[in-house]
Amino acid sequence: MYEPIRTAPSSRSVHGAMAGTNTKTNTDFPHRSREEELDIQLAGHLAALLAVTDELRALSPCSAWDEAAERVAGQVARLRGGRPPARTSAAPADTDPTALHRRAHALAGRALVVAASRADTGAAILAAEQMDAHAAALEPRELASR
Repeated sequence: MYEPIRTAPSSRSVHGAMAGTNTKTNTDFPHRSREEELDIQLAGHLAALLAVTDELRALSPCSAWDEAAERVAGQVARLRGGRPPARTSAAPADTDPTALHRRAHALAGRALVVAASRADTGAAILAAEQMDAHAAALEPRELASR
């Protein structure tokens, strides 16, 4: 029913057979360092946080959200080698501000974890401040809904 395990020295595994056919096994695709991967991941989390912050700015304009968005955009640009992130100014249709604050809080938390793992103090401080700001924005809403 099952094929017996081959023990003959001439039978190679599929992986071994394929490895011998290509002389560039370690250079077939680009490799990134751990730091580069963390930079990409952190930039992604911060870009998502920026998108939510821009949505909040469109719903309820506030200088604090404007300043936060600019600081987050600066960090994203720094992590992307100076390229500015895509921004939106359109107001979202029928969006719940409480849901946006919860999403922003979660994204800032993810950014904080990645920033801490790559020892990026500036991004970690910014992410922690954003977590605090969105948690504070949620407090009155949470109390009112009880």
